[in-house]
Amino acid sequence: MMNLNGLDNRVLRVGLPKGSLQESTFRLLEKAGYYFSVSERSYFPSIDDDEIQAILIRAQEIAKYVEDGVFDIGLTGKDWVLENRADVIEVGELTYAKLTMRPVKWVLAVPNDSDIQSVQDLQGKRIATEIVNLTQDYLKKNGVKAEVEFSWGATEVKAPTLVDAIVEVTETGSSLRANNLRIVDVILESRTMIIANKESWKDPEKRQKIEDLNMLLQSAIQAEGKVGLKMNLPNNKIEELIKVLPAMKKPTISTLYGEDWVAVEIIVNEKSVKDLIPTLKRAGAQDIIEYPLNKVIF
Repeated sequence: MMNLNGLDNRVLRVGLPKGSLQESTFRLLEKAGYYFSVSERSYFPSIDDDEIQAILIRAQEIAKYVEDGVFDIGLTGKDWVLENRADVIEVGELTYAKLTMRPVKWVLAVPNDSDIQSVQDLQGKRIATEIVNLTQDYLKKNGVKAEVEFSWGATEVKAPTLVDAIVEVTETGSSLRANNLRIVDVILESRTMIIANKESWKDPEKRQKIEDLNMLLQSAIQAEGKVGLKMNLPNNKIEELIKVLPAMKKPTISTLYGEDWVAVEIIVNEKSVKDLIPTLKRAGAQDIIEYPLNKVIF
């Protein structure tokens, strides 16, 4: 295994999540301008930046390695920072997950025919979960004593044969429904975080790199679900067009050379485009072009 601590001090040591978040993380990094590639069985992605060295590891472990200084920064869930009681710098939130751009939820779930209707009904029961510490915190907060056991995986299939309830992460709820489970309560909502080692954060050069990375990742998140639209129209149609533009702020308008026309450019939610373009056309817009966005920086 590569000794990350032996790298040049200028190199930013990055922990990236291996597994379910890997593909969506690489996709987000690419939109931000960081092009990682990795072979199927490798844990060491390559990148066209000599000042970044990354390793893929389970998201559950990243926070602890960042705290210990093995990594300068890591991308992992807020849930795992809390579960590991990791003492790290929370640089920024990145709201993305495996399937959607929404936060994930850790939920208390039971079989559909279970008598358990609330956390109070867990008194003396057995619960399986990966987040043992957070589940125990939740029970203590509600004054309930129950046995919490660590689950190595396939948690959904353990109730009711092995345990009375589970605490499991869900993004859409489909896996819980497929296993005939219903949600009793939401314990925690979690987003992916950029976290930094405290000593690395004190280093001006590394901190600048970390802040730059955070800014670019945030801009890629902001661009999700948005597109740009360009169009031309006569000067006398501007006011009519402005009334129907759902622009982020004000549209960019520029005069076309030698003509009594203007060019208009806006950024809009992609979902609105199918209804918006016909409206723009009726308002006098012509030569309408739609284009994708990688980054939006406020």
